[in-house]
Amino acid sequence: MEKNASIFTPVLIVGCLIIMVSFAVRASFGVFQIPIAEEFGWLRSEFSLAIAIQNLAWGIGQPIFGAMAEKIGDRRAIIIGSLIYAVGLVLSANSVSPIEHQTYAWLVGFGIAGTGFGVILAVVGRASTAENRSMSLAIATAAGSAGQVFGAPVAEWLLGFLSWQATFLVFAGAIMAMLLTLPLMRTPAMASKAELEESLSQILGKALRDPTFTFIFIGFFSCGYQLAFITAHFPAFVTELCGPILAGGVLHNIGITTTSALGAVAISLIGLANIAGTLLAGWAGKRYSKKYLLAAIYTGRTVIAALFIMLPITPVSVILFSVGMGALWLATVPLTSGLVAHIYGLRYMGTLYGIVFFSHQLGSFLGVWLGGRMYDVYGDYTAVWWIGVAVGAFSALIHLPIRERRLPGLVTT
Repeated sequence: MEKNASIFTPVLIVGCLIIMVSFAVRASFGVFQIPIAEEFGWLRSEFSLAIAIQNLAWGIGQPIFGAMAEKIGDRRAIIIGSLIYAVGLVLSANSVSPIEHQTYAWLVGFGIAGTGFGVILAVVGRASTAENRSMSLAIATAAGSAGQVFGAPVAEWLLGFLSWQATFLVFAGAIMAMLLTLPLMRTPAMASKAELEESLSQILGKALRDPTFTFIFIGFFSCGYQLAFITAHFPAFVTELCGPILAGGVLHNIGITTTSALGAVAISLIGLANIAGTLLAGWAGKRYSKKYLLAAIYTGRTVIAALFIMLPITPVSVILFSVGMGALWLATVPLTSGLVAHIYGLRYMGTLYGIVFFSHQLGSFLGVWLGGRMYDVYGDYTAVWWIGVAVGAFSALIHLPIRERRLPGLVTT
């Protein structure tokens, strides 16, 4: 393939847009925790379980959609994912019981899988030159953060004059509208002839027998736990536990007058900070050891989370936490996907990264569900925070023995 002088190819631009819209909707679900629970008089764990199932479905669906994209084409896989996503949102909008929300969450989760990192990063990775690949993956990942910047605040704004049901329908329309950009996504075949001749079963067999793949798989668990717990529960956490926003202060003067509004803005700040953090991770991943960068990121998250929960929860601490955690939020994604591409090749990157991402979503399921369950039992989120601190420290350690080199006997480009 000829090298493209510009990193900003149509594939990268369209991929960024799809991830941005998909993640804007996904990142907003925490805003609906209180409105839905209050309307139906549910326990916090009821809607939390729906979000947890959504994350689990996303994890199960990711390798499926990765393999589907490699079999029938990237664009067809994205179309199928978008349709499932929109249908799940429409059905959820008409749900009146916990079991309905939890059932349709499977559709939403599978839809996210078809429009999220597993498919899009594989497309971007294949369409990028070796020199641009690390940064291209970082830019696509940062687009997810850009969606997070406006997803929760837009949901909060829409809830000001629409019901949560109507807001779900608006989001379903946005998911379908992004399909209009797909004709621009023409992806070249980036695999070598030898890679094409190597079967998926051969690649899987070699990867699953490799201890490094196991370390990457286990290490990604804590990333999912921390991120999903915060996305789903942090708006409610801030709403209920944060100190008051004082009249005349900076936040009050710019229109953030309630802790509910601050909770939505906190998710946005996390996404905003992560745009810079993810791009920096992509830049660093090209120059430094990815495994040591990942260990440093998990260590940083562990320290920030521990300090936040030990100190009083105030508007200032919420903002500082959001910026600090946000800078490390999705910085793991270009580094982890880059490791998979580097060690195991590009041909089946979507499927292999999807398997690794399943671990991420197991952590997501546990973080979201455990958050709601422990809140109902203990009336707060303290225990869940400390579990997140512990698994973050474990992930920092388990990345250290990773062998950051191409697997012997494996065909790679």
